[in-house]
Amino acid sequence: MSAIVKQQLQQELFLPNDERLIAMVTVFKVPRKRKSSYLCAVLNTTETPVSAHLYQVKKGDRGETHKKKLSWLLRDLRRVDGKSAEKETTDFDLHFEKVYKWAAMKVEEKENFIANLWRLSQRFLIQKPDFVNVPGRLLEDVVDPREVNQKSQSVDDLSMAGEDYQALSSKEESDLELLMSECQVAMSNAEVFAEQLSKQLSVLDGANIHSIMGSEDQVLNLMRLLDEGITEAERIENKLNSYDLILANVKEQMEVMQDKDTLVTLRNTNHQRLLEHLQHLVSQLDLDLKHMQALMDGDLTTPNGIFECTAAAQALHRCMNADIHASMLKMAAVEEQQKRFKKLSTNFSKRLAHHLNNLFIHQGNELGENLSRFAGEIRMPQHGSAHKELVIYADLMLWLKNTDPAIFGGLSKVYTESLSRLYVREVGDFLESAKQRVVSKEGKGKHSTLKLTGSSTSLTKMVESRGRSSSMQSVDSASQVYGSETDLAARNVFDQVLEKVLSELERVCIAEQDFCFRFFHLIDKTVVANPEQTAKDAEQEGQEDVWQPQSSVANEFTMYMLVRMSQHVINNQHQGSFLGKTFGNCLIKVKRGFDKCVEAMIQNVKDVKVSKKNRCGIISFVHQFEEFTNMAEVIFKGSDRRTDLNKAYAKLVHVLFEQIQRVAMEHQKTPREVVLMENFHRMFSILSHLKNAGLEDARKEAKQRYTENMQAYTTNLLGRPLEKLHIFFEGVEARVAAGVKREEVGFQLAFSKQELRKVIKEYPGKEVKKTLEHLYKKVEKQLCEEENLLQVVWHEMQDVFINQYKRYDDLMKKCYPDSQLALEFTIDNVLQYFSDIAQSH
Repeated sequence: MSAIVKQQLQQELFLPNDERLIAMVTVFKVPRKRKSSYLCAVLNTTETPVSAHLYQVKKGDRGETHKKKLSWLLRDLRRVDGKSAEKETTDFDLHFEKVYKWAAMKVEEKENFIANLWRLSQRFLIQKPDFVNVPGRLLEDVVDPREVNQKSQSVDDLSMAGEDYQALSSKEESDLELLMSECQVAMSNAEVFAEQLSKQLSVLDGANIHSIMGSEDQVLNLMRLLDEGITEAERIENKLNSYDLILANVKEQMEVMQDKDTLVTLRNTNHQRLLEHLQHLVSQLDLDLKHMQALMDGDLTTPNGIFECTAAAQALHRCMNADIHASMLKMAAVEEQQKRFKKLSTNFSKRLAHHLNNLFIHQGNELGENLSRFAGEIRMPQHGSAHKELVIYADLMLWLKNTDPAIFGGLSKVYTESLSRLYVREVGDFLESAKQRVVSKEGKGKHSTLKLTGSSTSLTKMVESRGRSSSMQSVDSASQVYGSETDLAARNVFDQVLEKVLSELERVCIAEQDFCFRFFHLIDKTVVANPEQTAKDAEQEGQEDVWQPQSSVANEFTMYMLVRMSQHVINNQHQGSFLGKTFGNCLIKVKRGFDKCVEAMIQNVKDVKVSKKNRCGIISFVHQFEEFTNMAEVIFKGSDRRTDLNKAYAKLVHVLFEQIQRVAMEHQKTPREVVLMENFHRMFSILSHLKNAGLEDARKEAKQRYTENMQAYTTNLLGRPLEKLHIFFEGVEARVAAGVKREEVGFQLAFSKQELRKVIKEYPGKEVKKTLEHLYKKVEKQLCEEENLLQVVWHEMQDVFINQYKRYDDLMKKCYPDSQLALEFTIDNVLQYFSDIAQSH
């Protein structure tokens, strides 16, 4: 049967493609083993070199024809795994890029297929696959005549003999064709053709011998000519030898002449280079007489004289720092010239230093005398004229810095001391004028006790003047003060004065710094102006902290200074300047003061004691937080320091929520739910007014706590105003829950219609209204007027009472149908009771 299938596959699939089926095996896929297919090993003899393929062949859908499903090149086969070399098994694996697991129908088919794969790989592959777990008898090079026909043998012989074969050339091919055409008999009788070829070869050999014998005379003549040529060559060689002897003598003479010429050229070159070096040395050490005269007697008071002295000093510097070889420095003339230059430099340095020293001292004294002109004005004196007078000496200062650093350092010290005393007086008077301007403006209002000296003592006085009481009255008065027109006017004055102070300081500092960089030729301008880095440096250096504010007044100026200093630090274009670093340090101190304000507020919140005499109401620290937010929102409006304020808000709100809970637990006179309801309602109002996205979660939490505590308070306080009726219907609900039908409850003795009528008669409308009036007075006594939650709570109680009424009415209709029983008051009566009570109070 397999032979028939093999013949069928050869005819249908492989023969039309000039392929020859070598081996096949019927296989199943492991582990399912459902549908069978054929694995076929095929040779394609039309390709060069011959190629071998493996195909998986399946029957068609209708079972009539066969189709190739998968194909692989034999050279892509990496491993053949027979699963076991000792035990017979039908399973085997073929490893290509993917591992294919097969099971043969018979062990013999599997072994025959693997043996043929081994033979094909040995003959046609250079990189052969590995055969593992295969019996050794299958891996023997035995050619089965039934499997390999004459065509495959010829292919193999051709591949083996390919290296010794050599094709005929075109000429040889044409001669062979001519010879074959002349001997037509060769196609039928090879012996006659061979005999003819032998005869022709004999004739050709004889002709060659005759030709050689006929050319003997010519050979003798050729030998004679060769002998004559040898003789002539020997004669020419002798003449050349004699010429060599003559040229040897000439060569010696030329070499001597060349040596002499080289020495002359070298001497001339040395003389020329020496002359050039001397000329260069003289030019480098030659100082013009006019420069020498300017250095000794030049005028240092006029622009022309300063210009001449500057040019002379620069020329002297070039001469003293000329690039001269070390060996030339030992020359007497060079040493003498250098000493002369040194003397000139020393004398001129002393003369220049004396002149500038006097000029620095004179400018410091002269400018100090003009301070009175700016008395009472918020304006710093300008030093532009002094800078203009000094800046023309900048090049001479650079020469002095490079030539005599000691004198340059001394002059820098003199300038610093002279001008520092001047600036101390100027800045002091300037700040005093600014302080007087603020004090005079504020003295016209109520708060004339405010002294903006910047010290902790003055701030303490300011705090005391504003008051520290946390009572409701003090909070109201403080709120009026901070929001009054007088306070706003004072803050506006302070804003204007502070801005003027900072602007003037910035102008003067930048002008002085630019002058110092130009005049003293400073190089390192990269001063770190990062506030965070400066803060770390300040902590390491142990700088003294600023005040520790304890009141809302101190908070207000701390916050104001934080915003204003931050704006100047950001807007300062000279980030690496002294002013930038100074403003940065000030900003850090103010930021520390703000942080301490926040911490102080937090501590004050934690230190609040619970009052045992009066009702709680809105806790004092909630008022303080509201006041703080009102101030902060005005001050920080449009500021880039909102992040710091938001962090402070978050800390304070977290602590406030915790402390409100604490106060509610500790307060003895006001119910816990009332404290939580009122204070969280106020916190919800404050946070809603802020409209701060970062506090949205806190706002929602405040609203939730306010709502929960109001519901709890309403339910607990209202209780059971219709107590007996409530107990009666609780029993009714218990019977219904126990399984008694609702319409049958009225037949039980304890819950009969007569018992219900008795209970209803105990709650006439007048009695209910009297109970509600007593309840309203109790609520009015427990709630504070400030938060105005009385009507809200009263309305909530109305809803709870109406829900109770509806519950009782519903039970009567379901459990006592057709009894026409009802309470003596209606829902409209209840609404009227609540409305009348609210209006009467």
